[in-house]
Amino acid sequence: MTPDDFFERLRKNPLPVVVDFWAPWCGPCRMIEPALKRLESQYQGRVDVWKVNADEQPDLLKRLRIYGIPTLASFNAGQEVVRQTGAGSMQSMTNLFEAALSGEKPVKAGLTLPDRLLRLGAGLGLLYLAYSSGFAGFYLLLAGLSGVVMFTAVYDRCPIWQALSPRLQALFKRD
Repeated sequence: MTPDDFFERLRKNPLPVVVDFWAPWCGPCRMIEPALKRLESQYQGRVDVWKVNADEQPDLLKRLRIYGIPTLASFNAGQEVVRQTGAGSMQSMTNLFEAALSGEKPVKAGLTLPDRLLRLGAGLGLLYLAYSSGFAGFYLLLAGLSGVVMFTAVYDRCPIWQALSPRLQALFKRD
């Protein structure tokens, strides 16, 4: 199947589609298969599930800019809604099916308090290590890394990041 054939089939399909891009040698692909089969039967008649062997369709993966497998992509009315690369949880895969049905991206949940505290603690630990070594050489780089790690704990609440984020996304938007 050529990429054009894939997109034509996708446009003509009456139901939303979740596409599993996989390979026979891929361990995570085999790991998510039972959950994917459960969801396929749960959403039968409402969402179609297609499997595309990445080894057999490299041109399609290149055109869709898929660089890792497993990748699950949700399509509604021929348009991609959302995708997930890597073995995700049952809930994240359910969200892909729901996104295919609704045609809307799932709402991302924010960081939990334990996640924020863990990131802040790790960043402070790196900063302490850099401080105790006098910020010399490699440890100066480690101090910068500690700032990045700590920022990941609060970026979603930072007004400067909220102002810049849409502009950065527009700048790097996929075609």
